[in-house]
Amino acid sequence: MTGAPGTLTPDGARRTPPRRSFLRYALGGAVAAAAAGAAGVELVTHGMLPGKSELDQLDGACSVPAPDLRPYAAPGPEYSGTFYSAARRTTVGYAIGYPPGHRPGDRLPLVIALHGFGGNHRNALTGLSPAQAVALRAGGAPLPPMALVTVDGGNGYWNPHPGDDPQAMLTGELIPLCRRRGLGAGAGRTGVLGISMGGYGAIALAEKHPGLVGAVAAISPAIWTSYAQANSANAGAYASAEAFAAGDAVTHAAALARVPVRVATAYDDPFYPGVGAFAAALPAAPGGVPPELAFSPGCHTDSFFIAQEPASLAFLARHLTA
Repeated sequence: MTGAPGTLTPDGARRTPPRRSFLRYALGGAVAAAAAGAAGVELVTHGMLPGKSELDQLDGACSVPAPDLRPYAAPGPEYSGTFYSAARRTTVGYAIGYPPGHRPGDRLPLVIALHGFGGNHRNALTGLSPAQAVALRAGGAPLPPMALVTVDGGNGYWNPHPGDDPQAMLTGELIPLCRRRGLGAGAGRTGVLGISMGGYGAIALAEKHPGLVGAVAAISPAIWTSYAQANSANAGAYASAEAFAAGDAVTHAAALARVPVRVATAYDDPFYPGVGAFAAALPAAPGGVPPELAFSPGCHTDSFFIAQEPASLAFLARHLTA
């Protein structure tokens, strides 16, 4: 488990620094944590975050040092296109990035990166294109070669809605498209990564299809612990209470018993309670190794997402290329 002192306790409880707690209650609702980028659209739109807060200015809790995301070499080629998705009943865009020194036709492990609320295949990652992501240095070393694909999933939380099933699009259309190109073919060679809504989607995909997903990494996943909570924040996230129950990341965590899991979140992320409940429900050693929990100071912001991207990609690379 990684993270500063005061990460998740065994029972999932949060250890918030006392000064942070005092300021939160002293300033009331006006000091909710700020969000940025596509993921922040949801939190602000649905009233979970009102915008840049006085609290951030007082104690800098949302300030997270951003790593240097410059690739170690010129990124490999990147290709984008569209296909008609019968599962989503619309045309979707996608992009595939190749690592340095590789080209279309090469057989490579595959990472599927799922975008956040308000996003699309062009901005699934924060500050990185697909080709740049797989050209990163992580921990001072280049990532093992793997390809990365992004795709348009809409705003329905990567779970089925009437007439729109982005998860079926992933399993029945996008993954076969990639495998026909030699990407992700073979057992344990496809991983999934996501931020915010995409982080939840990554977990949900792995829970529904543990035999398909070789490893999962979720950054600040948007996890609610009840349908009432989800519906009050975003009525479009789930089609019904039954749909929430079917896609509840916490109650289905046992399905990840053989899937290596990395989950990162910030202490002052509004989704921290849900992520904590999910982490507490994880099997002790998915895939034969303990889950990697990176809980640390910060908020639901681009700076936190960027700080977690290299380690998340390195985690997936370790398991997909072993």
